[in-house]
Amino acid sequence: MKLNAKQEQFLEDIISYKSIHSTSYDGAPYGKASREVLDFFLKYAQNLGFITHVTDDKVGYVEFGQGKDMVALVCHLDVVPASNWGDIDPFKLTVKDGCYYGRGIIDNKGPACASLFAMQNLMNQGFTPNKRIRLILGTDEEVSCDCVETYSRKEETPIFAITPDAEFPVVFAEKGIMQIRIFDKTKYMNLTISGGQAVNAVPDSINILFENEKATLKGKTAHASKPQLGDNAISKVPEYLEIKGASIDSMPLIAFIKKYCSSNDPVPLTGCKTIDCSGKTTFNPGVIQVDDNIAQLDIDIRYPISASYDSIVSNIDSIAKHYNLAFEVINHMPPICQDKESTYVQKLTKIWIQNMSKLEGFKNEYLERYSMPIAIGGGTYARHIPNTIAFGMQAPWQEDQCHQANEHITVSDFVAYVDILEQAIIAMLEKND
Repeated sequence: MKLNAKQEQFLEDIISYKSIHSTSYDGAPYGKASREVLDFFLKYAQNLGFITHVTDDKVGYVEFGQGKDMVALVCHLDVVPASNWGDIDPFKLTVKDGCYYGRGIIDNKGPACASLFAMQNLMNQGFTPNKRIRLILGTDEEVSCDCVETYSRKEETPIFAITPDAEFPVVFAEKGIMQIRIFDKTKYMNLTISGGQAVNAVPDSINILFENEKATLKGKTAHASKPQLGDNAISKVPEYLEIKGASIDSMPLIAFIKKYCSSNDPVPLTGCKTIDCSGKTTFNPGVIQVDDNIAQLDIDIRYPISASYDSIVSNIDSIAKHYNLAFEVINHMPPICQDKESTYVQKLTKIWIQNMSKLEGFKNEYLERYSMPIAIGGGTYARHIPNTIAFGMQAPWQEDQCHQANEHITVSDFVAYVDILEQAIIAMLEKND
């Protein structure tokens, strides 16, 4: 199977929307582009014969089939900002060297389109599901997940759902996520620092103006759940200022960054040494703003499912007070964990094992290495919609593309994912013995 011309054009159209969280206005709570891409997606699906609906201007769905029960796929159409893409336009689907390039092709516009194509293929085959199949489409996953929280309050809960917004194999657990803001009341009269586009992405560029001298510190972006894959530009700020003759001791926030944000070791800041089946704690200083009116730093922390949230908060609070800084938790999502032996997890694991050899870069030894359910540091809609787990859509041996510059996927893998999602839909519809 391959995408037909209309499907590829639809994918290109969806990628073209700069659906980054922005100022709300009437009918578009997360910004104009986020609402426009949802409307475009739903209109296309409606023309294919699907039922569509929008709830509170925040979240939509596409559905076909009949029956009392409903299974679902849960995706989002918003994306993180894009920078350092070279000569590739991140908001234009580009086919290069056998790959699709574009912001969101992996996270999560591509999976949303693949989900629709899987449903379309089943419909065109005359498939008659014994339950309704629904594709739920959020528009603010990268910032708040308020969209699907609204869905959970007001709409029907699926008996089971998958969100193709992570990686393979099946994800049975997700770490806790907390995002904090460190405040410094010190007035920085001769220093301006700005950088970082989202707290859940490693900042690849920081702009500094110190003593009338401008500079840009460069790094490499990555998803905040895997900060070791990036190069954090914020961590380079103290060294630059010291080279330029600044007195770090008189700059509490900068001294804090030097002590606690100069490496990927989260233990000094969080005090958390816990390592369990979900891994260890990670952290990412994601956004900084310093001028003569404000000085603050936003940090993303991912902690293991058995770790103590209260202990982490207490440790950070103690450190902040030592530097005469204040902090607040601006977002917290507790960890989730599901039974690895459940029928749905086992069904999806079987589908993955049967299909993994179709994906780019597969080696026979991966059958043993990547055949068991996993835990991740990323946060998906599984936290917000009951009976949901993450399943795909990146192969575990491939380079992580989430939030990366030049985000891409091979065309052959994209087509394979459509087929995998078809199989997953059928498995969700089967009687759960």
